[in-house]
Amino acid sequence: MRGCPGSFSMGGVKPPSQEQPVVAAAQSAPEKSVIVIVDDDFAVRNSLAFALTEEGFLVRTYCSAEMLLDDVRLGEARCLVIDQKLPGLSGLDLVDELRRRDVSAPVILITTGPTAQIRRAAAAAGIAIVEKPLIGDALFHEIHLNLAPRTPHDAGG
Repeated sequence: MRGCPGSFSMGGVKPPSQEQPVVAAAQSAPEKSVIVIVDDDFAVRNSLAFALTEEGFLVRTYCSAEMLLDDVRLGEARCLVIDQKLPGLSGLDLVDELRRRDVSAPVILITTGPTAQIRRAAAAAGIAIVEKPLIGDALFHEIHLNLAPRTPHDAGG
């Protein structure tokens, strides 16, 4: 497996080895929600990591689906932000694999110009789509919405 080229860490965390994704914010803060970002674009990955760290989240970034799937801490994610157009597995294929592995954290798919087919597949899987370019607060709104506690009324009961 190869690491993400050009990745860096934030918050005083050591740079990743090939087996460790970039982690932003202090690792000794268990009360913080872990947000996972999977995007092969260095600028997107790291700007999102910076912004989410500023929002108070613990952030892990990955440049490929395979890199995420190889991480033993996969189950710690509270929300995943996944690019649809990844090398190897697509974002939706990655979500299918995560569900097969019993990872039930909510997913937000980010993509440019999603097709009707992608929109239907995401809707069927209960996945929100936020379109790139990521301007405004739509992604942050979706993250906070997905992290909000659910009530029986939310689930239709």
